[in-house]
Amino acid sequence: MGSFSIWHWLIVLVIVLLIFGTKKLRNIGGDLGGAVKNFKEAMREEQATPKVEEKRDGSTVEGEVTGRTKQQ
Repeated sequence: MGSFSIWHWLIVLVIVLLIFGTKKLRNIGGDLGGAVKNFKEAMREEQATPKVEEKRDGSTVEGEVTGRTKQQ
């Protein structure tokens, strides 16, 4: 009773196909794939460009130089 057999899953699949239809399921799959692709691209862009944060006193974080320093 705890696990479903392959026949249970096939019946569920047939019922889902009858309710939603193949075209709507294909559109949902395409939308989901596009969302995942956009998310991966955004994560890749975020890693490529380091984020520089400024503190309230105007100093920077992550080592960005805002002015010239004296060399000794």
